[in-house]
Amino acid sequence: MTKTAMSGWDGLLAVLHWTTKAVLVFMMVSICYDAIMRYAFAAPTSWSLEINSFLLVYLAVISAAEAQRHDAHIRITYFKDKLPPRLRISIDLLTGLLGAAFCAILVWRGGIMTLQALEYGERVSSSLGTPMVYPYALLPIGFAALGLQFLIDALTAIPRLSETTDEEAPYHG
Repeated sequence: MTKTAMSGWDGLLAVLHWTTKAVLVFMMVSICYDAIMRYAFAAPTSWSLEINSFLLVYLAVISAAEAQRHDAHIRITYFKDKLPPRLRISIDLLTGLLGAAFCAILVWRGGIMTLQALEYGERVSSSLGTPMVYPYALLPIGFAALGLQFLIDALTAIPRLSETTDEEAPYHG
């Protein structure tokens, strides 16, 4: 990818990173507020559980691309670390391609869910009546970002594969 495209991608992920931090702070404050109102004043909020449930989905889905970018997902690499460098890079390439394909399916299906929620005016059956189009829209947005990051990972593995031989020093991907 070009430097400009990567710079734009880095900028977008930085914005998403900061929004997830802001969401996390909001969740902490609103949950504490709800707990105080519930137990100290016997007057729980009607909105805290619903809003924070949706924000939890936001945290999980929107921050996934940033975690993938920094190679921060939990994984077990014991066996992979024992493989020759070219095979490890081949696994990285395959992982990137399969991850992008999986995310493409989730973007497609999440988009269908979002459009149906918009078309039928689906709402949560609560006092807030939140339109479901908003939480559903998080799925295609978040998985599109994650899929793009998987694709970037796969594309960066291709030159490494052609430059690496099994006799070289250990891989530091």
